[in-house]
Amino acid sequence: MPGYDNSPSARSVLPFKAEPAAVQGLRRSVREQLAEWGLPAVIDEAELAVSELAANVIKHVGVGVAATLVLERAGERLRIELHDKSYQVPVLGSAACDDDECGRGLRLLAGIAADWGTVLTATGKAVWCELPTTQPDCRRVRRAELALTNYRNAAGAPPLLESRSAQLLEESATDLIADLLHWANARGGDPDGLLDRAQMHFEAEAERALAGAA
Repeated sequence: MPGYDNSPSARSVLPFKAEPAAVQGLRRSVREQLAEWGLPAVIDEAELAVSELAANVIKHVGVGVAATLVLERAGERLRIELHDKSYQVPVLGSAACDDDECGRGLRLLAGIAADWGTVLTATGKAVWCELPTTQPDCRRVRRAELALTNYRNAAGAPPLLESRSAQLLEESATDLIADLLHWANARGGDPDGLLDRAQMHFEAEAERALAGAA
């Protein structure tokens, strides 16, 4: 690929055949392109988004169909579009449904993206999402909120009250952490070690964030 690109906007177009074997190569191309654009902080989320979008095409449009991945950096957003030749628009199912037919991958996409949607094109459709290229901590917060919302739904908890949403989510976070410790213990793991490793990861990332802001 050409040298490091530090321009305000850039675009990459990657045609591919929608086959399971192609997804790994697609992720590698995304990883290399974002590294070239100087966006290492968004690589993990972008690879996950691309995997989910490609899997959706394979499952619902067909194995081996022609598709195109478009990456576009503009300002503080990375836009990912996956074009195919079907006019069938994907539907985001309810959180209570947990299989591919209900759009589990789309819920995951909605959880990591700042925005997402579908547009019809002259030859089919494009499913797109936008990821922020700054403030990676915000992405972690969104993922945590999505996990807590799904956890509350699975536990049959009542809907959040706007006046107490922060308190209720914190209570759910405590319950979720306790469940994770039970899970580790039931499988012969070390609950205290799990907490220690999580704390170490949090502190290391906080230090990197402070160093980057300095």
